[in-house]
Amino acid sequence: METRQLGKNGPTVPVICLGAWPLGGGMGDIPDDQAIATIHASIEAGVNFIDTAEGYRTSESVLGKALKGRRDDVILATKLSGDHSAEHMASAIENSLRSLGTDYIDLYQLHGPRPGFPIEETMANLLKLRDEGKIRYIGVSNFSAEQHTEASQIGPVHSSQPRYNMFYRVPEESILPMCLELGIGVIPHSPLAKGMLTGKYRPGHVFSSDDERVDKPEFKDDQFNVAYPIVERLTEWASDHARDGAQLAIAWTLAHPAVTSCIVGAKTPDQAIHNALAGYWRLSSGDMAEIADILGDFQFMQ
Repeated sequence: METRQLGKNGPTVPVICLGAWPLGGGMGDIPDDQAIATIHASIEAGVNFIDTAEGYRTSESVLGKALKGRRDDVILATKLSGDHSAEHMASAIENSLRSLGTDYIDLYQLHGPRPGFPIEETMANLLKLRDEGKIRYIGVSNFSAEQHTEASQIGPVHSSQPRYNMFYRVPEESILPMCLELGIGVIPHSPLAKGMLTGKYRPGHVFSSDDERVDKPEFKDDQFNVAYPIVERLTEWASDHARDGAQLAIAWTLAHPAVTSCIVGAKTPDQAIHNALAGYWRLSSGDMAEIADILGDFQFMQ
């Protein structure tokens, strides 16, 4: 699988990253043995870059089980989901290290900005963790363009994890250009729009109560009824190219010059392998123009 460098001085990573949010139960509970098999299948398919977070339920602990004896096979990323106080950061990193069964994190990310905590202090604490050998690279998630600049003025930021997909292109306005300017590698989350772009779901679909998508506004009828005809056209276009909606959504994000790797969730080994195959598909400028015609001006603004 193709690899790219994450930021100016970051690690070399595959263009597909396994998103471990579903493996912790974000899309409904799944057995540990299924989650572990999915992780192993991903690694065997060349996707040895794995992203999780403090806030992803049991994701870190199930990853720790799956990676026992295989830690050196992966590039492991997790996120600080709670507040940015020095006390919480100190306890959170220890909890993550213990759950993941490792003594260092390759990429440690801020899950989101916390305006109540000065970024200067937060970055200083991250640099301290790096100097202690507990983390190797620093990333951010869901930051604005201006917040990227502020953080980068204090210390190295190797990656950014914005929400970015065919139905949410807002990052193209300022976040992606800023990351290119600052030399920050982009690893988008939600490339499948929580599964909508796969074509698997139709308007009126009811998610189980333990699936966090049950309250997502884009799946409500007022938005989904507008989006679904576009999804049908996109999946038809993908089928004409011997692919499907999921692989198209992944390949589309990878076509942007700011993007290093695409974070894609999976719940089964088959899904992990299927997603990995999208890493070999390169869309041409002509392909992108045809897709843009299908998308038109439609996108979710929240």
